[in-house]
Amino acid sequence: MSKDNRIYLDNNSTTVLDPEALEAMQFDLCNIPRNPSCIHSFGRDARNELIKAKRAIADVLEVNPEEIYFSSGATESNNFLLKGFLKKVFPKEVLTTKLEHSSIYKIIEEYESQGGKVRFLPVDDTGAPKVEDLKEAISKETGLITLIAVNNETGAKTDYESIAQIADENQVPFVVDGVALLGKEPFKIVNGISGMTFSGHKLHAPKGIGITYLKDEFELSPLIIGGNQQNAMRAGTHNLLGILGFSKAIEILPSLLPKKTIEMQKLRDYFEETLQDQLKDVLINGGTNRICNTSNLSFLGCDGESLLMSLDMQGVVASHGSACSSGSLAPSRILSSMGYPKERVESAIRFSISRFTQKDELDRAISIIVKTVKKIRTL
Repeated sequence: MSKDNRIYLDNNSTTVLDPEALEAMQFDLCNIPRNPSCIHSFGRDARNELIKAKRAIADVLEVNPEEIYFSSGATESNNFLLKGFLKKVFPKEVLTTKLEHSSIYKIIEEYESQGGKVRFLPVDDTGAPKVEDLKEAISKETGLITLIAVNNETGAKTDYESIAQIADENQVPFVVDGVALLGKEPFKIVNGISGMTFSGHKLHAPKGIGITYLKDEFELSPLIIGGNQQNAMRAGTHNLLGILGFSKAIEILPSLLPKKTIEMQKLRDYFEETLQDQLKDVLINGGTNRICNTSNLSFLGCDGESLLMSLDMQGVVASHGSACSSGSLAPSRILSSMGYPKERVESAIRFSISRFTQKDELDRAISIIVKTVKKIRTL
């Protein structure tokens, strides 16, 4: 809980910096000019730290260090993978859903507008595509599959491991957005996954740093060109400070998970069950197979925007959905695509906890939410 007594329940937008990540960043916070691309002693020191960080990440993800590329964040990583693969397969059909993050969805829309073929897999109120539907849809015309592992708005989980097996059997590249998965529960980058993306600030690491996993059998055109950094696959001076913080945030995960996964899920379930006990017409969006930290709730009879602003004024910080859509008053594309009626979509708010969230914070938030919803419903 912050010193000003506000209750932060928007961890799918961004997270606090883990003290261990901050400590790891001290190497690059001192007043010494270190650039890993330079051959002098300062540069060599930096490069050694960069190599160690990359190996630590690769060890946890169980991949080859040469398959890891650093970026400015998941949006850049998604652009690099999607545009790279789409350039290779154009105009073949892409299998995806309308539930993808905007950094994927807008690229797919652009691909379609340029004459590429796109098939949006059906989804229902669980908020994830079914493996059976993908099996039926995949064909010789399929050039790429791209799906989000965990939906950032609802927390709904995709069975990406089964889909990866199908992709592998059909020799179709499969790109996975792993942003909302990393740090929440243990997972593996299984055979059949061609590329996967992650973002530091969703994981108690700093902002401005992302990771692209690209299986070594694939060659893509770089998105950003210039110098020869990262084997000329991503030009630009390394964000060493961000890399060190992100590396530490990933390196400590095996010691934290799945214990923290269980703790977060218990808190999330307590939060949802208590609200439903104390309020009528509170609906959980996204089905039962959801990531441990995310609650997308519709408070029927309330305008979501009004409720969100009222809660914020009382110190409960939540969101309407993706931070990349902030400021938009349009109904959630994700919830609408799941077939929910307008009232349910427009009364929805996303609450997302972290491993630092405490039960007493949730109790205070529940009290404020219950009072606020009851008040709004009487207006």
